[in-house]
Amino acid sequence: MFTPKYMITNRLLVNITRISNLVRDLNDRRFPKVVLVAFEKTAREISTYASTSIEGNPLPLTEVKKVLKSKPTNVRDSEKEVLNYNQALETLSGFLQSGKFELSLKLILDIHEQVTTDLLSEFESGKLRQKQVVVNDPRTGKTVYLPPDVERVEELISDLVSFVNKNSQNIDPLIIAGIFHKQMVIIHPFMDGNGRTTRLATKVLLAKMGLNTFNLFSFENYYNQNVTKYFQTVGEYGDYNELEKSIDFTAWLEYFTDGLIDELLRVQKLLPKLGISPETRLETHHFKILEYIKQNGFIADRDYAKLTNRAKATRTNDFQKLLNLGLTERKGKGRSVYYVLSTNG
Repeated sequence: MFTPKYMITNRLLVNITRISNLVRDLNDRRFPKVVLVAFEKTAREISTYASTSIEGNPLPLTEVKKVLKSKPTNVRDSEKEVLNYNQALETLSGFLQSGKFELSLKLILDIHEQVTTDLLSEFESGKLRQKQVVVNDPRTGKTVYLPPDVERVEELISDLVSFVNKNSQNIDPLIIAGIFHKQMVIIHPFMDGNGRTTRLATKVLLAKMGLNTFNLFSFENYYNQNVTKYFQTVGEYGDYNELEKSIDFTAWLEYFTDGLIDELLRVQKLLPKLGISPETRLETHHFKILEYIKQNGFIADRDYAKLTNRAKATRTNDFQKLLNLGLTERKGKGRSVYYVLSTNG
């Protein structure tokens, strides 16, 4: 039976309280669908870029956006990783909206299969590893960790799933999600795609805790800002068979919740407090601008003039309000000025 070792430190307790307050604030606010759809797209791009970048994918964010927009058929592995991860995000989002969820080995395998389609053989994609593997330091190439023996992988995963489901009502869900994340990395159940699968499954667990803004949440971005620290904190060094009984999850849980706070603050800043005051309330004409950008990628004043009979000075004020709220960005100069959805965060 899996019984993780950890302590509820003052730092961890403060983090959990703050996260609960931030989540409550986000979930209490109501955003127009057109606004959410636009920002969900941006968040998926950031998540996809960050999570694949952590594993060494060389594509910059600008290139990731191009790949996701064009969805080419003949792709390199780096582009396929991006397309697979984004597709998994969309699939999981729909799965969560159905309201039916329980962590299972099948769900984990399904996520892995989506992440590794056409990147691993059919005997490895969506399948637990059948070979012993080692984890090397990417900088030196030296082996730093020996995961559990092949014969124990399914047993360990089953124990982890059982721990998550049995304790979902009596252990804080943030701790559950954090423990799941690190233990998955420790077990290293797949030949490849372990990190991407783990981060996606963790997102699902976090969404279940009440983070309704699932597609606005890109906690992978925090890890990608300092990949070395992420690997040092989430991973272990040595032989699992010797480490098993001494592994302590406390430091990781503190780091894990630090990252969630960082991401929730980003989302809070990203989403304006619409409707709270005349300065922040959006009207029908503002939504026409956002909807046009969502469908066409950008809008210029000449485009907006065709959508409304508002005077030029008033149209300028409309664009400025969206800029002030952080919903759009201005591009170009002079008569070539146009507006796109904001990518801040």
